Amino acid sequence: MEFFFCVIGMVLVVEGLPYFGAPHKAKALMRTLAQLEDSTLRLIGGAAMLLGLIILYMARGGIGY
Repeated sequence: MEFFFCVIGMVLVVEGLPYFGAPHKAKALMRTLAQLEDSTLRLIGGAAMLLGLIILYMARGGIGY
């Protein structure tokens, strides 16, 4: 359970960086994302999840460390 909360904490830190560091650019990005088709957003979300799974696999020793 400790690992889970560490992961959630890190996600919140990473997710909060753009809003803290460049709020005007984050707003512009949100306007751009709002104009994209749903299928495009699904593709981006799926690619992000796949990349996250690959990183987790590698970080947890899946590549022979």
